[in-house]
Amino acid sequence: MKKPIKIFSLGVALIALMASCDKNRNHPGYSYFPDMENSQAYETYAESPVWEDGKTNQLPPEGTVPREMIPFDFEKTDVNRTWAGQELENPYHGEAEIVERGKELYGIYCINCHGDNGDGKGFLYTSGKYPYPPATLLSDKIKDNPDGEIFHVITVGFGMMGSHAAQVIPDDRWKIISYIRQELHQ
Repeated sequence: MKKPIKIFSLGVALIALMASCDKNRNHPGYSYFPDMENSQAYETYAESPVWEDGKTNQLPPEGTVPREMIPFDFEKTDVNRTWAGQELENPYHGEAEIVERGKELYGIYCINCHGDNGDGKGFLYTSGKYPYPPATLLSDKIKDNPDGEIFHVITVGFGMMGSHAAQVIPDDRWKIISYIRQELHQ
């Protein structure tokens, strides 16, 4: 009983092996699903019978957000900064690994202007390359600001500080704020 099964399996394997081989090395082999391999393509701005409006190029569905882009509805105004302070809440609350990651990120993005201790005496200012002193993160004003306002400032900028939205992803902004709150404001 086992011998016919082995012979049959060997025969199927031999047929599959021979079907996959070809004497012409420039021929890629056989296509078992040609409709999948050679689908009908349309030019971007050509007419298409697939869609009701007859256009190939379609708008994305309403409410679609591009990958890695999180909408930020607050503008660079004092009113919106205050509003962000009321609406936005830090998802992290002093967790040790979050604060440690925030410290690393602070060292990458913030230390050059705000300094090791957050006192505004970073290398760019102390070297004389930047004439205006950056804000000290140790002031009572910053300590009293809600986390949402600090997030807003990092995102869109404030005063002489430019936007860091392109450099620091939103999740990392919250980690930096957690570090500032936990370590610098003690």
